[in-house]
Amino acid sequence: MDNTNSPTYQIAKFAADLRFADLPEKVQQQLIGFFFDYFRVASIGERMEWSRWGLEYADKTAKLGTSSILFSKQSLDPVSASFTNTLYSGSIDADDVHVGAMLHPGCIMFSVALAIGQMQHSSGEQMLAAVAAGYESMIRIALAIQPSHFKRGFQSTSTIGVFGAAITASKLLSNNADSTLDIAHAMGLGASFAGGLTQFYHSGSTVKRLHAAQAASSGVKAALLVNSGFSGPTDILEGKDGFFRAYADSFDASILSQELGSYFRISEVAVKPHACSARVLSAIEATANICKQYRIDVEKIQSIYLGIPKVIQGRLTSNAPKDVQAAQMSAPFCVALTLLQNLDSQIFSLSVEDFDSGMKNQQVMYLTSLVNCVVDDEIEKTSSEESVSAKVVIHLKNGEEFSNVIIAPKGSISRPFTLEDHQLGMKHELSKRYPENHINQFEKLILEFPKVKDIAQEITTAWLN
Repeated sequence: MDNTNSPTYQIAKFAADLRFADLPEKVQQQLIGFFFDYFRVASIGERMEWSRWGLEYADKTAKLGTSSILFSKQSLDPVSASFTNTLYSGSIDADDVHVGAMLHPGCIMFSVALAIGQMQHSSGEQMLAAVAAGYESMIRIALAIQPSHFKRGFQSTSTIGVFGAAITASKLLSNNADSTLDIAHAMGLGASFAGGLTQFYHSGSTVKRLHAAQAASSGVKAALLVNSGFSGPTDILEGKDGFFRAYADSFDASILSQELGSYFRISEVAVKPHACSARVLSAIEATANICKQYRIDVEKIQSIYLGIPKVIQGRLTSNAPKDVQAAQMSAPFCVALTLLQNLDSQIFSLSVEDFDSGMKNQQVMYLTSLVNCVVDDEIEKTSSEESVSAKVVIHLKNGEEFSNVIIAPKGSISRPFTLEDHQLGMKHELSKRYPENHINQFEKLILEFPKVKDIAQEITTAWLN
């Protein structure tokens, strides 16, 4: 069957043909910024308890290989390395995000590209082009089926992340005349590995910590299987029994090809300063602004009004989160936690550790109970696929009230972090691991990464451990 005009094939051809030099200069710079941010969040995630669990799993299942495990001397097979490094970078809810697509691309794409790129001795430009292809494809596939996909109970970083990983890995594995077909087959095969449900929003558990990691490893596995001879349906997205119809009640396949190659959806990716849902960042910033301006005494708070858009009502508005993961997804908890932070430090960033300690703090839990989430007309109008707005009004027992509105939070595409911001964030985090001269050398390497001839030679123990 000739599927060369299918949406799946068009995405595959775009990915196969994309070169780093084809990207607008702004997008090239964004990729470098996202690369810095990837190492920031991976360094934080590596310290988490579940990362130890992931390493125990790798000890039982992985084999030695050419793909480095971040911040260690260990190198494993590319499937296991992709899993482990994505577990580090994609498990703390502080990684980059496309709000409308409801997914986190960077943790998957950089982990996969590093793993396969080392194995293939790829250049810096080849690796970054594969990353860009994965970002762009993953975002467009998600936009084609959102919000129906989410409403049916799927977490798209996990389900659609498989496609991004398969495309990135296959592009690096298959630099030949058949690259387009290989990528299409990898997508078709990888679709059968796609999964990720959102029951954790209701019942708790640590499963979401694994979602990006399983997508990365499954996509790599799909690409390697195609590289070994297997095939997949090359109309897997739009086919009669394909991904779109199986995973959504409605879809718009035209989004896949709209301005494909001329407009890059990667430019819509936001970066999160806090380890929480991107859709509650405005609530945190509004609360922090009030606290910094008025020095609120939390003992005097009577109630807190949180104006929200309808899209976050329910899943992100719990006043009684069951565990740390649920707390990170709770706007009321995020507001309460912010009220008790030291906001005078150079970098205000709520970490997983902050959420963990907050769950054990009776004052945080009490303040969480005081937050009343209300669908607000003003906030509804100003929220979009790009960012979610918030209005916070703190009512004191003496009748005073203080309010702040954030239309788009810092890190969103209308208020982006600069490259210098990304450098500062990464250096601040890596200073907990390395001496300054090591970090400066590492920073220089990332800034000049497009010039790297063979990333396998550059990714040494001096770089990563």
